[in-house]
Amino acid sequence: MNRGESYRSERGGPNDDCPIEATLDIVGGKWKVLILFYLMKGTVRFGEFQRLIPKITQRMLTLQLRELEEDGVVHREVYRQVPPKVEYSLTEFGRSLEPILILMRDWGVTYKERLARITTAAAAPPDTETQ
Repeated sequence: MNRGESYRSERGGPNDDCPIEATLDIVGGKWKVLILFYLMKGTVRFGEFQRLIPKITQRMLTLQLRELEEDGVVHREVYRQVPPKVEYSLTEFGRSLEPILILMRDWGVTYKERLARITTAAAAPPDTETQ
């Protein structure tokens, strides 16, 4: 694919068939990538998500998990017991996102290291020569 290549549907609208847009439709948003990243390690219960991602509200977590389930990326297993137990895991299709998530994590590590170097360099006193 070259840079000038565009993704136009038969209707002719720009980005109608853009694969990046299709990916973002699934994983876009503030929380979905984090949810998927934690699921890469294995099955996670709802309460565990709340501990792993303390800033997400219960309502938003429920909404994001439902959307990921509807998109076929996450499997929801309900155990009929008291109290009810619900576990989430990646589907086989969801596992296909793992390389993307790992690359995002690696890029984030590189970015944070770069930012730390820039911040440290800016905070350091200027070199002074003694004469």
